[in-house]
Amino acid sequence: MHVRILLIIAMLFASARIWSQDFGDTPYVQTPQNVVDAMLETARVKRDDYVIDLGSGDGRMVITAAKKHGAQGFGVDLDRRLVNLANINARKAGVAERAKFYAQDLFETDLSRASVVTLYLLPEVNIMASSKLLALRPGTRIVSHDYGIGDWTPDSEYEIDAPNKPVGRSKMSKVLYWIVPDHVAGRWMWLLARSTATHQVTMLIQQNYQKLDVKAELDGNPVQVEQAQLIGKQLSFKLTLSTGEQFVYSGERVNNAFEGSQTQSGQDAKPWSAVRVEMAVPMHVLKPMESPRELGVNF
Repeated sequence: MHVRILLIIAMLFASARIWSQDFGDTPYVQTPQNVVDAMLETARVKRDDYVIDLGSGDGRMVITAAKKHGAQGFGVDLDRRLVNLANINARKAGVAERAKFYAQDLFETDLSRASVVTLYLLPEVNIMASSKLLALRPGTRIVSHDYGIGDWTPDSEYEIDAPNKPVGRSKMSKVLYWIVPDHVAGRWMWLLARSTATHQVTMLIQQNYQKLDVKAELDGNPVQVEQAQLIGKQLSFKLTLSTGEQFVYSGERVNNAFEGSQTQSGQDAKPWSAVRVEMAVPMHVLKPMESPRELGVNF
């Protein structure tokens, strides 16, 4: 009888523990220092960067960014004990003025100052945070330890040895890197002046995160588009006309215009501007990332 009562109490206690956990919490697992170093180097953190670490633990990410790279920033964590420890560690490292830590929910944290965001969160939490990350200024760099962000393909990823990693048998860590892309989807037009005539170029851009599908016409006739690339705000591509002439374009979006340069083989670069005459919504906005429920995560 006593055994049965104890078993029921234990089951109720376990159930209470499970239901008391808020969905989206990430258990604290310390990032090895060599992985911290690799993440900051991948993001090319510099003195003028502002680094925000989501799930900051003992603070080593922002502290290293401040002490080694001269940057500033802050970290957030739900565990007040870890936040206190991180602030103590920042003072010990002599960077308390540039590395601060707060006990708050990452989903309620203002990320607008960030030029670099670092993550070591569970995959479903990364997905839940994806809209905040994609809303950051184009060009903001994001680095994640081990886990991706839904179907958003990283700009780069690699594995490194992590002999001090407290979880996993392989003692390996994955570093994933993204640059937040600008929204450039739509129809763009500009004039191309050649020695014989001036032509109208129309370019249609379809966008899925930083990946582009680009088609163009010269006076209504298709022309070949190659090497279309979007890195943050910087767009570049090459047009090849039916005559074999090639034009290389590079520029940034300013409101509904591209401003940059046009270079023809063997000639000096000339100013280039294009106007967006028709707006389009990027595919990743039309098709949001899978929700945690769709991934089989219950809450």
